[in-house]
Amino acid sequence: MRITRKDIKGQNGKVLVVGGSREYVGAPALAAIAALRTGVDIVTVCAPERVAWQINSYSPDLMTRKFLGEELAPTHAKEIAALSEHYDVVLLGPGLGEKKEFVLKLLRDIKKPFVIDADALKVIALDVPTNSILTPNPKEFRILYENTVKKEFDELDMEPNIRAMQEKLGNNIMLLKGPEDIIFTKHRRHTNKTGHNSMTRGGTGDILAGICAGFLAQSGNLFDSAKEAAYINGRLGEFMYKQKSYGYTAFDMVEELWRFIK
Repeated sequence: MRITRKDIKGQNGKVLVVGGSREYVGAPALAAIAALRTGVDIVTVCAPERVAWQINSYSPDLMTRKFLGEELAPTHAKEIAALSEHYDVVLLGPGLGEKKEFVLKLLRDIKKPFVIDADALKVIALDVPTNSILTPNPKEFRILYENTVKKEFDELDMEPNIRAMQEKLGNNIMLLKGPEDIIFTKHRRHTNKTGHNSMTRGGTGDILAGICAGFLAQSGNLFDSAKEAAYINGRLGEFMYKQKSYGYTAFDMVEELWRFIK
């Protein structure tokens, strides 16, 4: 994937992160910082007011749009959709909680490419998003499968499940996280083998989603962005294990991400 740097502020990608809730403050922050580390110029987080103020304290480089209340709600969707017009990619889901009406409204009203992660994956079927990277873990993949295919999930063999989802993908990309990440479209497939079993800790998926969004904002290429993000996130996990064994945190990871963005 080739990314050509430009000399004018804002032309190297702008990412809008939508997420956060009373219980989950760190997830959107990790995703947003990861997106910044990929080289984009601007990242803004849309979050409930108290969550947004906390995110501001994590990094002076992050901008936030603060919404009244303890949770994001459908009443906020119109303002977020209008704001998205000034961004290249919308990352939806980190720390959001399961908010079906809100998620569906954003997916309907926003015409930008999406990266869809975490709880946002649990409330949709594949007939809703377009031009998106979806980043489920195995549990989220099963819920997405059941919402989409309406058939029994094969517990013992993932291949029938993947093939059934490929038929429903449209122009979306699936990045199925696991011991080996599987990135697939309707007609293409790639297996990423980087990574380490220490990456089961919370927050590593938020970092991956942020890397996807950052690469997509700069390149516009869904498949290559997902593939490269999985590779780099896995290499980062391998590096962190060598440095700190099983004692590192997701915040440690995101601080070292710059080493792998070249």
